[in-house]
Amino acid sequence: MAPKRQRAPTSPIERANRQTDKEFIANYLQPSVTSSTLHPSSPAQLPPKPWTTEWSHPKTGTKYTISLVQSGKLSEEELKACFDLIKETSYDDYQNSKDKWQPRKKMEEMRSPDLRYVLVKDGSSGSIRAFTSLMPTYEEGQPVVYCYEIHLKPELQGSGLGSLLMGFHVTVATNLPPITKVMLTCFLSNKRALGFYKRHGFGTDDISPGPRKFRSGKVVMPDYVIMSKPVVRSAPLTKDKPSERKRFQTDAFGYHSPKDKNHKDERPDLEPSTSSDGKS
Repeated sequence: MAPKRQRAPTSPIERANRQTDKEFIANYLQPSVTSSTLHPSSPAQLPPKPWTTEWSHPKTGTKYTISLVQSGKLSEEELKACFDLIKETSYDDYQNSKDKWQPRKKMEEMRSPDLRYVLVKDGSSGSIRAFTSLMPTYEEGQPVVYCYEIHLKPELQGSGLGSLLMGFHVTVATNLPPITKVMLTCFLSNKRALGFYKRHGFGTDDISPGPRKFRSGKVVMPDYVIMSKPVVRSAPLTKDKPSERKRFQTDAFGYHSPKDKNHKDERPDLEPSTSSDGKS
C-alpha cells in the first residue's frame, strides 16, 4: 500500500512550521530587516535582529555559538539541559503559582512538535548556557510568534544576550505575515523579567486574564500576565505569494500599556531569568 501523502499546508504559519531549520532561518531569520519596521513612535525599542551563529560576551570576551533546532531534533542531553535551566531559574515562580511546578507537564510542553529552540552554547565546553523557544501559532485566533521560554545562566544576564534572543522573535514575526505581534506569558512574581519586557516594548495583551470575583465576594488575582509586542512591516520581506504579501502588509500598531519609551538598547539590560510558563 502506497504511503499516504501529507496534506499540503494551507496557511503561511503552517508552511513555516513545516520548514526545516535551515529553511526557517533563510526565510524568517536571515532576511535583513531595517529600522523602518519599528513602531514610528518608539524607534529606540527592541528592533528585529538578523540571525547570527556566534556571539561574544562584551565584558569577558567568552565566545558562544548560537543554533536553531526543532524540538524533535534536540538530543536528550540538550533537552535535559534546557529543562534543568528552566528549573534552576524559575522553580520558585512555579511553586508560588496556582499550578505549582509540574515537571512531567513541562517536559511534554517542551517536546511540542512545532517548537523551535535557539540554543546558546559555550564555545569551549559546548554546554548550553542560555536558550529561548518560539513557535508561530494562533492564540485565541490571533496569528503570533509565541515566546515559550527564555532563560539565561547568571553570568549572561545583563550582557545584552537577552535582547539579542528576543530580537530573533521580533525578526520572525516581522518576516512572517500575517503575524503582527510577539506574545509571551510571564509570572507576576518575576519582577526582573517584567521590567525587561516592558523596556523592550511589551505590554499587557487584551487577552490577559483579570481578577476573578466569586459569588462569595472573594477576589482571586491571576499569578501571570500575557504580554505582547506589536510588530510593523513597512514592506513585504518574505517569499510568500505577492498577492498574499500585499494582503497582510500593515501600517502602525499602537502599544498596550504599560510601556517605557525611554529605554535605549545600547545600555546594559537586566535580562530575565525566565520569560514564562509557556502557554499552559
